[in-house]
Amino acid sequence: ILLFDEAVKKDPVWGDPTLVKLNVGITTGYLISDLLLMLYFWDFIGEKYFVIHHLAALYAYYYVLNQGLLPYFANFRLLSEFSTPFVNQRWFLQVLGYHKLSKQSLVNGVAMAFSFFLVRIAVIPVYYSHMYSVYGTEAFYRLPLGARSAWLLCSLCLDVMNVMWMRRILRGCLKVLRSSRCQKATMKMGSRKMD
Repeated sequence: ILLFDEAVKKDPVWGDPTLVKLNVGITTGYLISDLLLMLYFWDFIGEKYFVIHHLAALYAYYYVLNQGLLPYFANFRLLSEFSTPFVNQRWFLQVLGYHKLSKQSLVNGVAMAFSFFLVRIAVIPVYYSHMYSVYGTEAFYRLPLGARSAWLLCSLCLDVMNVMWMRRILRGCLKVLRSSRCQKATMKMGSRKMD
């Protein structure tokens, strides 16, 4: 949709958001169900930053679903969900009893770090440059104050959390990779024959 939906590309603030609304509607359902599960199983999966993330996204997506505003930017934000399967797979591997130094966990961890960086961090300058290109236009001034506030504040909130999470992911990934390397070196030392 970001590449081929001409109506959304032509008018990123007020373009016809039919397909975007479908995407945002599916994501909204996921966010609500995930939020409810998180609250119900708070002791196991609850974290205040996840709640803030979900509420900020839901608040911004309200304007897309209810008023059809900012379809390009809402859809752009959905790119970040390409990292979610790796984040969820980490949890599945943990529940299934895979050690964090297992091959499956290591491969998933590196894929998670790479995809998280690619779709949540590396795109930040592109997102804000598109946002800046719309700022001050007639289409921007037609937006209600609530929509403008949600757009800016939710974007900043989500990006601050994404940078914070990226830092955690990177530190964790490097720690596990170092541990893996040390474990392999120890195993090689132990397997050498002594004369």
